[in-house]
Amino acid sequence: MPSGQRARAQAAAIKSSGQAPEHERAPADRVRALFNGHRLSPGQRRIAQYLIDHLTEAAFLSITELAERVGVSQPSVTRFATALGFSGYPALRDMLQPIALSAVAGSPESSREIRRNELQAAVDAEIANLENVRRLLADTDQVLDLGRELARSVPLTVLGLRISVSLAHYFAYAARRIHPDVRLITEGGSVAYDALMQSRAAGGTWVLAFAMPRHAKETLSALQAARSAGLRVALITDLTLGPLVEEADVALTAGTGARLVFDSYAAPGILSAAVLQAMADADPERTQARLEGYEQVAEQHGFFL
Repeated sequence: MPSGQRARAQAAAIKSSGQAPEHERAPADRVRALFNGHRLSPGQRRIAQYLIDHLTEAAFLSITELAERVGVSQPSVTRFATALGFSGYPALRDMLQPIALSAVAGSPESSREIRRNELQAAVDAEIANLENVRRLLADTDQVLDLGRELARSVPLTVLGLRISVSLAHYFAYAARRIHPDVRLITEGGSVAYDALMQSRAAGGTWVLAFAMPRHAKETLSALQAARSAGLRVALITDLTLGPLVEEADVALTAGTGARLVFDSYAAPGILSAAVLQAMADADPERTQARLEGYEQVAEQHGFFL
């Protein structure tokens, strides 16, 4: 099965197992479900991502307005709608508008708990991102299976470029407490290529990559290099569609907070911690022995106050 189909099949498996009833699912999840199983062109993926990111506004735009916002032609919007199985854009919009209205009805701004400043609004947005991760983890099988695979990969490569470096550093730092050989890649180009080749030659089977906005082309190149080397790819990202997801064997989605000048990563952080927990659970005896050994060394050398 091609990697893109594999990633979509895994995403569908999450939704079909342990999934909340339709009316209880987050509006963004309900919109994403419209795109599952469809092969979309790059331009169509841009339209889909815009609808997810700007649902409450986009659902009420005319075809002309939507095309202008996304930067595509009006016929492209029509082809996008028909590719999803609708008779045209008006039929797609009719489907989206009730979902958008439910998002408005359930938003903090429409409740008595209205927030009065931008900082609180940013926290509200992160709470929504965390709720989506909570729904993702309702079915634990995928994360537990991934944790077992990553635990078995020796060495395990962790990759994060540009803005994603901080998440990769956190994961690698923690993973080294419970895994015998974790290799961190934070540079792209030939440096990443060489490190990936070396990891595979040393017996590694998996690379865990982080990709947060803005998404760098060198991240895509690194994932393609990993696959060409024979490594399997696990991806933690905010995207549900696109070339990065298509290169992944397993893609876990966590939204970023975008209300402030710089994005925040509460949801990707908790998702990373869940994968670390799954790795620890995969081999509890090894985990316990390594953690105890670390604590003994830390006490002997007085690392902590």
